[in-house]
Amino acid sequence: MSKLAVIDIGTNSIHMVLAEILPDASFKILDRFKDMTRLGNGAFASKRLADEVMARALDVLKTLVTLARNKGFDRVIAVATSAVREAENGGDFVAMILEETGLRVRVISGAEEARLIFLGVKNSIALADGPTLIIDIGGGSVELIVGNREGMLHGVSLKLGAIRLADQYLPKTPPSESMMQTLEQAVLTHLRAAVTSFKTKKFFSLIATSGMAGNIGEVIHLHHTGRPLPQHNLATISLKDIRALQAQLAQASVKSRLAIPGLDPKRVDTLLPATVLLRCLLELSGLTELTLCDKAIREGVIYDFIVRHREGLKAENEIPDVRRRNVIGLARRCHAPESHSLHVAELALSLFDQTQRVHRLGPRERTWLEYAAILHDVGYLINPRQHHKHAYYLITHSDLAGLTAEEIAVIATVARYHRRALPALKHEEFDRLTPRLQRVVKVLAALLRVADGLDRTHFSLVRNVTVKFGKQITIEIHLTGDAEMELWAAKSRADLFEQIFHRRVEFSRVLLGTGKS
Repeated sequence: MSKLAVIDIGTNSIHMVLAEILPDASFKILDRFKDMTRLGNGAFASKRLADEVMARALDVLKTLVTLARNKGFDRVIAVATSAVREAENGGDFVAMILEETGLRVRVISGAEEARLIFLGVKNSIALADGPTLIIDIGGGSVELIVGNREGMLHGVSLKLGAIRLADQYLPKTPPSESMMQTLEQAVLTHLRAAVTSFKTKKFFSLIATSGMAGNIGEVIHLHHTGRPLPQHNLATISLKDIRALQAQLAQASVKSRLAIPGLDPKRVDTLLPATVLLRCLLELSGLTELTLCDKAIREGVIYDFIVRHREGLKAENEIPDVRRRNVIGLARRCHAPESHSLHVAELALSLFDQTQRVHRLGPRERTWLEYAAILHDVGYLINPRQHHKHAYYLITHSDLAGLTAEEIAVIATVARYHRRALPALKHEEFDRLTPRLQRVVKVLAALLRVADGLDRTHFSLVRNVTVKFGKQITIEIHLTGDAEMELWAAKSRADLFEQIFHRRVEFSRVLLGTGKS
């Protein structure tokens, strides 16, 4: 299973979701975290993020990144929206995050934000064939999207976020009637321009996402039922209820607002402009109710990641070990014969295990042998005649994440000696290794040469081997058919094996299913 942490640095809050990506390319949210940092406070008027707010947000991000990594989420994607993208010092903030946490933050455009929100909604709600209008109310921007089950038709980002509107139009609480009129006029002007710019003129439904819309739904639901809004269930709220809540908020003092059941105290100043937005959009679209959706940009980032990395995620599920996955990935990119390479690796490891009491190498060196065996034929990509030398070049110049430079050098050198010349100090790649690693290369190359010979025809005729020590070493090869080529190749490549183990090597045959030699 692949793990992915997504951090959304919004104008109002910083969110993190921890997701497990499942083999069928779906995902499961394991945990959610939120801190309402109000990064956008004062930012839209001054065009700058305040120092104290950045410091607070940075502390939150440090905590979230540490938490994710402690839980085994090494892959962390972070996006930032309107407050950061519009601030003159937004770049400084992103650089500070990278320096302090190692987290690379992608500052996304309004259009990209709309696309990701739609992805989150489309994969959470069964959209109709006809056009659906979607609104996401953030602190700095509002994304207005039109889409259906086939995909996104239109998307626009408007500078109508709830923090921005509160800062710009509602300087006191409760606001005066003229403040409310000015706010409503600004909202209507921008929403009408956006809606009329869409080719679609009739909408089947309106979906509202974001914590702001969710809190409006919570207040209304509590008012009607006395119970909290059910989590993860779709809920509808009527235009009539939104109008009533707007009227209540517009007349209430801060103290009165805080007494409203369900109202989030941190939204005491922003919930009113959010209700104005929802009311105006419902009236413009001719709809009388909206549906709340608790999935949006963070889920959209996860879906987007899955689509972009489908092949890599499939490989992760097939091959959980990152080092082995990268080794097999290199072999596949170089079009090495996979069944042959894996079979040679299996034979080489069997030889390693059965001769371990003599060579005394351990699990680390065993892994190097496996990787060298998987990669021994990658050099065919460049030239068959010198493919052992080209294999060395390709392995040393590839990004095999999870392996150290020393390990890559050993693996490449073992692959280089799987045929032709024996390891010698006159070869620069061998000479630069330490004496200990030179011995390791000799032992591993001796085993790989024999194993590769035992699959000379690439038909896996030699199913397994048994090694017997005496005055000489007998390698009993268990066959499924005529393997004269395999026997000839293994004998011709046993020179280094005999040198390492100080004994002559003999091969004996057992035909599987008959017991005959």
